[in-house]
Amino acid sequence: MAAPTRRERLRTATVAEIKDGARRLLVTGGIDAISLRAIARDMGMTAPAIYRYFPSLEALVADLAADLYNELRLRLEAAGDDAGGEPVARLLAMSRAFRAWSLAHPAEFGLIFGAPVPGRTAFVGGHATPDHPGARLGAVFIQPILDLWRRSPFRTPPGELLRRHLDGRLEPLRLSHGEVPIEVAYAFLSGWTRLYGLVAMEVFHQFDWAVTEAEALFELELETFAAQLLAGPPPDDSPPS
Repeated sequence: MAAPTRRERLRTATVAEIKDGARRLLVTGGIDAISLRAIARDMGMTAPAIYRYFPSLEALVADLAADLYNELRLRLEAAGDDAGGEPVARLLAMSRAFRAWSLAHPAEFGLIFGAPVPGRTAFVGGHATPDHPGARLGAVFIQPILDLWRRSPFRTPPGELLRRHLDGRLEPLRLSHGEVPIEVAYAFLSGWTRLYGLVAMEVFHQFDWAVTEAEALFELELETFAAQLLAGPPPDDSPPS
């Protein structure tokens, strides 16, 4: 593979600088503070010059969001690797890393996990392709749950109940993550809902009225979820699908 040319290196460096500028504006002023004019001013460029690198502000924000998904995914993968090969240990380590990253980067969390902002965060939805950065992030949680299910099926609501409510309604998950047993899909969605909900409420200070230390509630929920995954199925459960 040929080495990049000087022009290609300069373009790559400029793209990175533009995204760094967008992230600084996001952190200091929120998503509404991101503008091509402000970034160009900080870089000593004209605003029209940025269009040589990004066709629109929305495209720039989408590229920044992709970077944030990837940054977070790499952080979670590293935490999971440090925890070893046991699936539940990996899940717990990655969940704690997710909370730590989110609390350290509340503005970035808001961009990729907060309420969509028209014209700015269209990228955040539509994860239904395996190569979407959001889908790749989700995969780091799905895989340990799938590994655990294959090794030792865990307790879930009855299969008939899961099928009644979820059959035919998991197409986006299937498109982004392939075929997984309905029990695994349920465990992932249930666990993610709890993890995301707890972290989002802490990031946005929605626990302040109820608890003095949100981490204690977070750890309680982690331990509860782990216990559910480690509890074997009832004796009369049917074999895993």
